[in-house]
Amino acid sequence: MKKLSIAAILLSSMMIAPLQAEQSKPVRLASDFTYPPFNYKDSSGTPVGFDIEIADALCEQAKLNCEWVTLGWDGLIPGLMSNKADVIMASMRITEDRKKRVLFTDKYYQTPASFVAKKEADFTIDKAGLTGKTIGVQVGTIHDNYVTDMYGDVADIKRYDGQDKVYIDLINGRLDTAFANSDQLVLAFLEKENGADYELKGKSVTDKAYIGEGTALALRKRDKALAEKFNAAIAEIRKNGTYDKIASSYFKFDIYGE
Repeated sequence: MKKLSIAAILLSSMMIAPLQAEQSKPVRLASDFTYPPFNYKDSSGTPVGFDIEIADALCEQAKLNCEWVTLGWDGLIPGLMSNKADVIMASMRITEDRKKRVLFTDKYYQTPASFVAKKEADFTIDKAGLTGKTIGVQVGTIHDNYVTDMYGDVADIKRYDGQDKVYIDLINGRLDTAFANSDQLVLAFLEKENGADYELKGKSVTDKAYIGEGTALALRKRDKALAEKFNAAIAEIRKNGTYDKIASSYFKFDIYGE
């Protein structure tokens, strides 16, 4: 009996050990950290912003051991697929094209997109008004896709590997206008000193074919169990007030959307 008991214990230990190792394995969250106030790095190189705080809350709620890795925006999905990361947490919109490649969680916020230009700029946001103009966007984004499809045949589209670089060229007169998320334009640019002479132009763009169904975490399609953990965590932090507490420290409006 004693031999059988020892064997059973050893077998049980062998089965539990891999499970514990799997549970303690870090979940690697990827971002490009170029998108304040959502995701960026402070002067010490520490990831900060709305996305970061939401991710921390989700990982705590789901009891996941999470860590951050840095990938360029256009390398986020390839990096996910090549196992350089387990989750993209970088204000990535849910779009039909991306859904063919990755598994999205439920949304954690949703906003429209807008153009921004100098207050005195008198051109209209349409093909006639943007003919010959230079438009700045972050490369590989939904904003890049939209302006390329809508105005690529009449305007000069300049693409950047970070939204902060778009603002620099706009301020320095190398761009006539820029296109990005409305909330990001307001919070990271228009409300700052450098953005005092600029304003949103034209109507906000809400076309789901480009703007998507909201912003979510992205995972490999096989990682359904992990996605469900994040979905449950999103629902819980929305319910227990954690989400609103974080959001209210960044935004004066409902960032979650409808």
